[in-house]
Amino acid sequence: MRRVWRGQPFPLGATWDGDGTNFSLYAAEAEAVELCLFDETGAEERIRVSECSLHNWHCYLPGVGPGQLYGYRVFGRYSPQDGQRFNGAKLLIDPYAKAIDGGVDWSAANVLPYVPDAENPDADLEADDEDSAPAMPRCVVIDEQFDWGDDDRRPQHDWSRTVIYELHVKGFTKLNERIREDLRGTYAGLASDAAIEYLRELGITAVELLPVHHFIGESFLVDRGLTNYWGYSSIGYFAPHSAYAATGERGQQLDEFKGMVKALHAAGIEVILDVVYNHTAEGNHLGPMLGFKGIGNRAYYRLMPDDARHYLDFTGTGNSLDPTSPAVLRLIMDSLRYWVTHCHVDGFRFDLAPVLVRGVAAERPSAFFEIIQQDPILSKVKLIAEPWDASPDGFQLGRFPPGWAEWNGAFRDCVRRFWRGDPGQVPELASRLTGSSDIFAPTGRKTYASINFVSCHDGFTLNDLVSYEHKHNEANGESNQDGTNDNNSRNWGAEGPTESVRILRARERMKRNLLATVFFSQGVPMLLGGDEVGRTQEGNNNAYCQDNEISWFDWDVSEADHELRKFVRDVIVISKNNPILRRRNFFTGQPVAGYETKDVSWVRADGQEMTDDDWANPSIQSVGMLLFGPAADELDSRGRSSVAESVLFLLNASTKSFTFTLPSMELPGVWEEVLNTARPGPWARLVRTDAVNLSAHSTVLLRHTERPQQ
Repeated sequence: MRRVWRGQPFPLGATWDGDGTNFSLYAAEAEAVELCLFDETGAEERIRVSECSLHNWHCYLPGVGPGQLYGYRVFGRYSPQDGQRFNGAKLLIDPYAKAIDGGVDWSAANVLPYVPDAENPDADLEADDEDSAPAMPRCVVIDEQFDWGDDDRRPQHDWSRTVIYELHVKGFTKLNERIREDLRGTYAGLASDAAIEYLRELGITAVELLPVHHFIGESFLVDRGLTNYWGYSSIGYFAPHSAYAATGERGQQLDEFKGMVKALHAAGIEVILDVVYNHTAEGNHLGPMLGFKGIGNRAYYRLMPDDARHYLDFTGTGNSLDPTSPAVLRLIMDSLRYWVTHCHVDGFRFDLAPVLVRGVAAERPSAFFEIIQQDPILSKVKLIAEPWDASPDGFQLGRFPPGWAEWNGAFRDCVRRFWRGDPGQVPELASRLTGSSDIFAPTGRKTYASINFVSCHDGFTLNDLVSYEHKHNEANGESNQDGTNDNNSRNWGAEGPTESVRILRARERMKRNLLATVFFSQGVPMLLGGDEVGRTQEGNNNAYCQDNEISWFDWDVSEADHELRKFVRDVIVISKNNPILRRRNFFTGQPVAGYETKDVSWVRADGQEMTDDDWANPSIQSVGMLLFGPAADELDSRGRSSVAESVLFLLNASTKSFTFTLPSMELPGVWEEVLNTARPGPWARLVRTDAVNLSAHSTVLLRHTERPQQ
């Protein structure tokens, strides 16, 4: 007979100490808990957990160690009307599992807590007694030891020097023939020399990985022959997704993930995780029972105040985790700290972040912000919010506190409208180019609170943004009804692939205009992986279920794509080499100390500052942004910098070319053309006249080269 000791209530999860493993599960309303161990043949051994302290059911098993497969069965009332859905017939995933082996086999057994009946909408009111174990993944006991070497010296790039690259672990390397075949599409593939060399050459300082918490593909997608590719369907908040591991799923995935982080850090690249603490893979009241529902439905989920059978849904997925619950707050914070301390990640991007701070009715909002703020570990990492959710008041851009950056959807939308040729965009564009102080300054934040982008995983790629007037999501099996029509590419050429040289050139120029706007604006630039080589999804702007060539990074690129990648590399270098393009503080519009020139001026085509009438004129589709400021700390006898930096960013979204008169400068020197999207580089040339030609649909960046008097 197996020896079972009482164990300890903390830490939660399975913890191996070298001699045995302590198991602890939070289940406040449970009446009984069974720990289920599985051997190589799938045979199950059930162990009744008799000890319960502080609502944690715990035991210690001598001799049980790394590689052991396990799960739980939790017993109690099955009363959906009261929000309780305990069902001992269903095998459950440990919320604190550090590794999970495999996914759900939807055809092997019923993982729903009830017998499905399409003709009976109340079928979930009666519990199902079919054992779900044949269909369920297993949790894995792991060994936490890992040789980090000197990784304690992490990159820790300042926000003002950060360049984010959003990528999918599998999609980025799946088709890269420079990577060993068995490593493609995995953590090890992303850690390969070929992948890291590519990122370094491009100038990336941080990768933002689409969800790597273990997730489950939905049954309705499996029925269509599809799967959840993006991974916004989490079920294991401590476990790296096992399908991304080349080395195995019995805990090896954790070491492989850590090895990837270590390799990226050695190359000076930070790792930011896209995390989904707003909902889980268990769906609504008709969804599967995978873990949380059967462990403590009322503790983990937001239920309707007057109807506990149904879930409050701020996420559009069927459920919302309840961050006002101490159990959920502890889970989130423990998970975040685990990824920072044990896996050395550098930050997080929070999917649908407003859900994390929502209260219910008149109750106090979640204390999530306050807890993060005072945490000695988490307050020091990069924190990025997706500042909207699926509720009617879900757009919360600018409402996050100091210490947080936000995906700036207003930047994306305004920049797209401007370059599309919409009238009246210049006044808002001026704010977006200078860091969106109207959005972020009221909360005491600085320019780097704005994550600037024009495309991301959710929507059109950059190539498709300038190539398609309408979405083409037919491959998703929803009659092209999913996704949003977030584009109208007028002025950018006919829709879809084309052989017209004129249209292709127009599209290539527009890509460059959009990219230059992102990288030359104040804030933190974010590039969608593949945009630098014209990656297309064939017009699909909701490719969440396309784990195939539609979504994967195509490394077999054309000469034009190679030129575009070189352009991106150049604009990143230009941004890094001109500190005035990456200020930490907002511009004031006032003269710089010791000078008469303002730190930012808005210039029209005749070289003069824009007037109130100009700002109010909706037909104006071009603008010059003149930035001026000290480029060194050393001051001269007049109290001003011995070297001043000036750049002039010209943007012309109109269909006409014209001559732009260069503004006169307070200091001697000459203008140098640094970039011009209307012609190929290299661009470094002196401007020997008092004006430049600004082509239709183009951007020009000029730098004033000062020659101080001796």
